[in-house]
Amino acid sequence: MELQNAVENSVKHLIPFNTSLEEYTSYADASTIPGHYVVYWELINQEQATSIPPSVFEDCCLTIEESLNSVYRRLRVREKSVGPLEIRIVEKGSFTKLMDFAISKGASISQYKTPKCVNFAPIVELLNSRVLSNYFSPKCPDWVPNYK
Repeated sequence: MELQNAVENSVKHLIPFNTSLEEYTSYADASTIPGHYVVYWELINQEQATSIPPSVFEDCCLTIEESLNSVYRRLRVREKSVGPLEIRIVEKGSFTKLMDFAISKGASISQYKTPKCVNFAPIVELLNSRVLSNYFSPKCPDWVPNYK
């Protein structure tokens, strides 16, 4: 729920560009030092997303980070054990491919819901193969928890 709220806060930056979020999932990427969180986004009106300045997506990254709890902030800011959050924009239809993959592995189409966190290597590989662009948080979030 916390990630859902953080993503909802961040996509408000896309409204002036007539773009919104179709679907998302996240992944804890430990292949970097320090590790960092990746949020995969499939956008509605993706064609127009190319006209959105990179700074807008960077603001989205920072907004997600600033919407997360004080534990995340401590790890990111004080302990520096978590790197900058990354958003990866994926091709239209990526989450349909993800659903098709899950169904091919035995998931029920009537019960399927997009996972909000993934760690199964074939799913991460599928998403990574469809990345159009990626953006990182431009700075550390505020240390003081944001109680809104």
